[in-house]
Amino acid sequence: MSSRSLLSGIKPFPLFLESCKRLAPWALARNPVMMVVAIGTVVTFAFALWHYSQGLPWRLEMVLFLILLATVLFANGAEALAESRGRAHANSLRATRQNLTARRRGANGGIDEISADALRRGDLIEVEAGELIPADGDIVEGAATINESAITGESAPVLREAGTDNSSVSAGTKVLTDRIVIKVSNDPGDSLLDRMIALVESAKRQRTPNELALSVLLAAMTLIFLVVVTALVPMGDFLGAPLSVPLLVALLVCLIPTTIGGLLPAIGIAGMERALRANLVAKSGKAVEVAGSIDTLLLDKTGTITLGDRRATAFLPLPGVEQSALREAACLASFADPTPEGRSILTLALDQGTTVAANEHADFIEFSAHTRLSGADLPEGRQVRKGATDAIRRFVEEQGGHYPRTTDGLVEQVASKGATPLVVAENHQVLGVIALSDVIKPGIRERFARLREAGVRTVMITGDNPLTAAAIGAEAGVDDVVAEATPERKLALIREEQRKGRLVAMMGDGTNDAPALAQADLGLAMNSGTQAAKEAGNIVDLDSDPGKLLEVVEIGKQLLITRGALTTFSLANDVAKYFVILPALFVVSLPSLGALNLLELHSPDSAILSAVLFNALIIPALIPFALRGVRVRPGSADATLRRNLLIFGLGGLLLPFPAIKLIDLALAWML
Repeated sequence: MSSRSLLSGIKPFPLFLESCKRLAPWALARNPVMMVVAIGTVVTFAFALWHYSQGLPWRLEMVLFLILLATVLFANGAEALAESRGRAHANSLRATRQNLTARRRGANGGIDEISADALRRGDLIEVEAGELIPADGDIVEGAATINESAITGESAPVLREAGTDNSSVSAGTKVLTDRIVIKVSNDPGDSLLDRMIALVESAKRQRTPNELALSVLLAAMTLIFLVVVTALVPMGDFLGAPLSVPLLVALLVCLIPTTIGGLLPAIGIAGMERALRANLVAKSGKAVEVAGSIDTLLLDKTGTITLGDRRATAFLPLPGVEQSALREAACLASFADPTPEGRSILTLALDQGTTVAANEHADFIEFSAHTRLSGADLPEGRQVRKGATDAIRRFVEEQGGHYPRTTDGLVEQVASKGATPLVVAENHQVLGVIALSDVIKPGIRERFARLREAGVRTVMITGDNPLTAAAIGAEAGVDDVVAEATPERKLALIREEQRKGRLVAMMGDGTNDAPALAQADLGLAMNSGTQAAKEAGNIVDLDSDPGKLLEVVEIGKQLLITRGALTTFSLANDVAKYFVILPALFVVSLPSLGALNLLELHSPDSAILSAVLFNALIIPALIPFALRGVRVRPGSADATLRRNLLIFGLGGLLLPFPAIKLIDLALAWML
């Protein structure tokens, strides 16, 4: 992204006014470094006025005042610019929320039309086709296709249905078909829209622990340099080169880390804004920051790595059984199976040429989790069943039949490929096996490979048996697999990883994932998942894409690396300016210091002015880096550190010398 595109749409005058508003003491107090610069600006201006009133030379002090004021305004402008990039998004989200009304169902069954702001957690509301959903919640009655473009930016409608893991809906989205009843899950001010608005408004942005720690470090360095500069007063008097207060202020501003102090808020805001542009809603900046340090990622299989619904992919008849007979029996046994798996069996059989229809005189047996089978009893005495291996074994043996060993071979063959086997039987005879496959989400293997390059270990956790889990894990390309995992096992696994000193991220979308999402250092919940999962996680992915974690990690790493790189650059700048300014200040009184005056600056006054002017100009020059972020490349932390020290450390050390010399030449020519 170019600097021009970063600054496109920005109006200079409103930005200038916003920068001036931040000159208020209570606003500057949030940034100790810039507060010191602001105090120095006021002191310098006071000396300029005093010298002018006394008929003393005052122009140097006034020029220093203007440069220092520009330094503060540039720092304020960097923060304001970062905020303005998200403000338009927040305004559009706020417009989406305005004027929403709701039809609330009362205790007596009546309907009251009220403002959406009057809704409370637990209220039941009815929404019909063409209406906007007024609050976050879960569908408890009905199913509908919903346009979520107001939240996700994706115009393709999605299906949301009661009683499934895809029952969660968000305020501001539009119902396109049917009628649904929603149970409100959040009180006003705590909806997904409210969180998105708060994310991009810095007034509600809490600084992260790392940001606070760096602020403390910068404040301590400022205090140290304040002591150093104060100690120069008696030194200058002793050497016969007294230093005026404005010059000492200018020297202090040059030596303290003003560059990173001015850009630090903008870096944090820009990182949060990048997360929002990736359709990630974070409950705090800490969540985005932690993502950059993640060591281990735990992923739930169903709905996260796979599409969520197993689909019939093959009919495998036993020796001596015609495949057409197996398909026909599978259809008859699936007419009363309303699950996605049952519907997929019918679809596959019809696609392969089966024409059997439901017999209205048959007694259909619905699938249930208790019996683990479904089927039909036909008028001519045929009994067909389809279900789990052990359930069909019991059925065949109860009919006086024999369960053949060849069935176990087919079951193992299906399971070894990562699919789930269902056995089909008619009366006392087993006909064959149906393979139900978990469909891996497109591109997931490539994304896991990129996570591996970024140093993140991926672990798939599933309730499947070890054989099936291993096959799916190999197809998806994860580093490790944990099979037959209960919610308690997931929680224990996260705690075990954390005891080893690792930062753990958990992805999930179901209610059973909620405890693990809450325990993890980074809990990434799918927006298509249950409300319990979204409340337990600290980041919600509006796109419900498990591969999005790669973007979360990259955004977090980019935030940390950008902050570290610009801090390195700022501190290296300070070292360079120290060796540029001090020899120039004392070279008149101590000619022996001339050997250190490498730049041969025009005069002590021009040396100070050049350094202060460079100090001011470097802040706007680095704003594009702060907003765009330093490029993240796969590699170890040591390699990243070496690269940043080489580029930003060495660059920050060398850049001030030619830049200050050029400014000094320009000032000498002008003066």
